[in-house]
Amino acid sequence: MPKIGGHVSVAGGLSNCVKNAKKIGAETIQIFAGSPRKYDVSSLNEDEISRYKEGIKIEKISPVYIHASYLVNLASEEKRILDSSLKCMIDNLQFASKIGAAGVVYHPGSPKGGSKEKAIEREIIAIKAILRRITEDVLLIIENTAGIKKIGTDPDEIGYILKKVNSKNLKVCVDTAHSLESGNIKNFNEDEINKWLSWWEKEVGLNNLSLLHINDSLTESGSHHDRHANIGKGFIGLEGFKNLMKFNELKKIPWILEVPGINNDGPDKENIDILKKIRE
Repeated sequence: MPKIGGHVSVAGGLSNCVKNAKKIGAETIQIFAGSPRKYDVSSLNEDEISRYKEGIKIEKISPVYIHASYLVNLASEEKRILDSSLKCMIDNLQFASKIGAAGVVYHPGSPKGGSKEKAIEREIIAIKAILRRITEDVLLIIENTAGIKKIGTDPDEIGYILKKVNSKNLKVCVDTAHSLESGNIKNFNEDEINKWLSWWEKEVGLNNLSLLHINDSLTESGSHHDRHANIGKGFIGLEGFKNLMKFNELKKIPWILEVPGINNDGPDKENIDILKKIRE
């Protein structure tokens, strides 16, 4: 059965993510290493790292993932943005290594009006540069996207990047809402899920999936609008997630929620409990 968890806050100190995870019943978590709206990564001291490591060990929370800043764009033509993005990703991966996190999830970015083909090649060069600078104990994890102008909207693009980079440290995160919104899947009935997974297997290899972002979608298939909804309250629906749980290939990796929450304060116990009930 998959571990089920969510993105939790580290406000007030890294070790607070343990308390926040316990509050919502998370078995696995994702956190930010700094503000998602800035390139900077928070500094760490040994005492804080020790408290965090002790906490996740006691609560048996594992694995832990970092989500990189939303500003990162490794495909940018603009040198300032590309340089800032490269430093941000290296800092995030070093942060992950220090706390023993599994890896860093990031959005691959966009050409910002330029050629998508050239942007993908810039992305590949940037990824190779990052992987040369990090230790081998952490993963760089590329997430599929919803927007039509974004890189990584389908398995073909992500598969191409993986093949060109050719590194065991580059893996993939698949977001359910993004998959629907991009039009990669029409709905989450069993036949459509099977075709969707076959596409991922062909282009990427399901063994390269590191985690799932489990989100319902406020917008329908092919909308290209990235809008998350609580579980069962969007166009995927409760039946869609029940169907997803039937596929053994997806039970081997963590399911991490990024939903708005019942009170709009992020992933909560109510949403996690819905998935745990489905898992039973």
